[in-house]
Amino acid sequence: MTPHNASGPSRWSDLDRPPLNATALRRGLLHEGGLWTSVDVVQRTGSTNSDLVARAASGAADEGAVLVAEEQTAGRGRLDRRWTAPPRSGLFFSVLLRPAEVPLERWGWLPLLTGVAVATGLSRAAGVDTALKWPNDLLVTVAGEERKAGGILAERAGEDGVVVGVGLNVSLRADELPVPQAGSLALADAVSTDRDTLLRSVLRSLETWYDRWRSAGGDPVTSTLQETYAAGCATLGRQVRAELPGDRALLGEAVAIDGDGRLVIATAEGVREAVGAGDIVHLRPA
Repeated sequence: MTPHNASGPSRWSDLDRPPLNATALRRGLLHEGGLWTSVDVVQRTGSTNSDLVARAASGAADEGAVLVAEEQTAGRGRLDRRWTAPPRSGLFFSVLLRPAEVPLERWGWLPLLTGVAVATGLSRAAGVDTALKWPNDLLVTVAGEERKAGGILAERAGEDGVVVGVGLNVSLRADELPVPQAGSLALADAVSTDRDTLLRSVLRSLETWYDRWRSAGGDPVTSTLQETYAAGCATLGRQVRAELPGDRALLGEAVAIDGDGRLVIATAEGVREAVGAGDIVHLRPA
């Protein structure tokens, strides 16, 4: 018998994209004394970040809450960019963190920490070398070319919390890409596109890095976060254009990540400027 859903395609309609197993995820991730306190999987929502921020505001979510969507209809990246993908083709999730031990001025490291954790988790579970584009893009190599396969968005949740969201293209085929320059784990020849396995690996890696960073009081040197991020950052050593607030652009070489997680750009005039917000464009060599 063919399953039928009057409101749309069945959740089993694409057998290459089975649904996530919420029970197995909880069994693998929730344990006494661990960071993760709940794992909820919803079939469809606008934005997991928006939903989790609202839950935190109403007191309905504890630190370590994980919200995963099989499909996002209003997923957002930085600068309010839209993020869309077919149902069950990727990992779209948000986590609630309350790093009380870390001074507020170091919370800006959380998106970078998440990037390191995701790249580490994917290396183990998917066998894919994931590079980081400052500040929050996840890059994979498809046919010798760097492509964006994911992004990270951190938002404040009340006075004491941060919701960090991750969107990652897993099984998108070439004809499904939102733009030709995008990529996916499948197109990068991942050894596994099993989303349950990938999500468990990424969240375990995130727990490890978050605990290390929090134990160090958010110090990026003691926790080795600054060093590790720089080692995996594809932006460093590149000629870039930083499109900054106020319609200002800065051209130069990305030379370092400073102690505040900012990108240091050296201009042709010998000036070094640390950029904390803006859009970074990797320029092709002349």
